[in-house]
Amino acid sequence: MTEDSILELLFYILPAVVVGVIAFYFFNLHTRNEERRRRYLLHKESQKQALPLRLQAYERMALFLERIAPGNLLVRIKPAGDEKEAYLTLLIKAIEQEFEHNLAQQIYISDECWNVIKASKNATINNLRKVAGREEVTTANELRQQVVNSLIDQQPPSETGLAYIKNEVKNLW
Repeated sequence: MTEDSILELLFYILPAVVVGVIAFYFFNLHTRNEERRRRYLLHKESQKQALPLRLQAYERMALFLERIAPGNLLVRIKPAGDEKEAYLTLLIKAIEQEFEHNLAQQIYISDECWNVIKASKNATINNLRKVAGREEVTTANELRQQVVNSLIDQQPPSETGLAYIKNEVKNLW
């Protein structure tokens, strides 16, 4: 083979190689874009199914926080007797039962939101214990009165949890 024939062969092969490389590049680009589009459509479809479940979980946790708010809790649960310790135990038991009833909702809400809800529950219980521990509180009715009075001075912990839930739901849109 002569130098001219090799050069002529390169002139024929070079464009074919360039076209082949460009075709391969565009084929890979197209394949990746199709894969992304399929994943996006799958994600969109799963979101369409998951969103109602997530919203329902947020609704249930908002209801939980409303139910354990001291003002609502005291109206719903009346003392059986005059013993403050028995009433305190009854209130804490009601909060814990409400919480246990909604444990499965943590699957659908963020970890941060779940932690805020747990902190609200624990703070509510601690506030009830703190009020019950005061020396001037000796009966169940006095406990109720002091808890209501403490609500005047400070916002109940459940309000913090509700605000967090509202903000998180607003960010879903």
